[in-house]
Amino acid sequence: MNGMDRLSIRERPKELPVMYQSWLKLLFIHWRANPELLRPHLPEGLEIDLFDGSAWIGITPFALKNLRPTFAPPVPWLSNFHEINLRTYVHYQGVPGIWFFSLDADRALAVFGARSVYHLPYRHAAMVMRADKESIFYSSRRLSHPLAEFKATWMPGPVLGVAALDTLEFFLVERYCLYSFYEEKLYRARIWHQPWNLQRAQLTDMQTTMLEAHGLQTAGGKPLLHYSGAQHVAVWALKPV
Repeated sequence: MNGMDRLSIRERPKELPVMYQSWLKLLFIHWRANPELLRPHLPEGLEIDLFDGSAWIGITPFALKNLRPTFAPPVPWLSNFHEINLRTYVHYQGVPGIWFFSLDADRALAVFGARSVYHLPYRHAAMVMRADKESIFYSSRRLSHPLAEFKATWMPGPVLGVAALDTLEFFLVERYCLYSFYEEKLYRARIWHQPWNLQRAQLTDMQTTMLEAHGLQTAGGKPLLHYSGAQHVAVWALKPV
């Protein structure tokens, strides 16, 4: 993993976070990607993070619950919604993190707040999530341009546990900051949570136009899948880098 320090960013910041939230029934769907084709989609200053010479593109659908400011309780009509994001992995001056091409959510006020405060490309979407004992169904239909859809059914599988350092699983899921770009400036926001407790997963069906909507392409082949039932997250304020 190119000798980068991937452990110090996992330390919890000393100052208080600005909010808490929980991510439930999250599926990581990842494909290898050609870094040369990905480079034009990133702002100047951000470097593509590589594993064994490959970039990676991911789609992550999940349910977001109990979003709340640090000193306030959740608000039922605002704090619980569905989200799906399209992402890749980057670093700035050796600090690894996530770059989001898009984030779709089915709560318009949450979309407005995240776009305004974190300068992230959130968009409003109509979303459905259903789960039974064996499988999870998820669909998303974006309500603004560029239009994009996602529909999938998956089955969580055997427990893998916490990813070990220097593995591909660690590279893909153990990410503790995000980057955004606004008015020619690059920003970073820290997040913190316990290491992911991963499971295998199996897709029984998937159709999506999310990559095409943003002019992205993968190296092809079947995606790499990981599932996690729950993750509890603290989020810090956005800061210029």
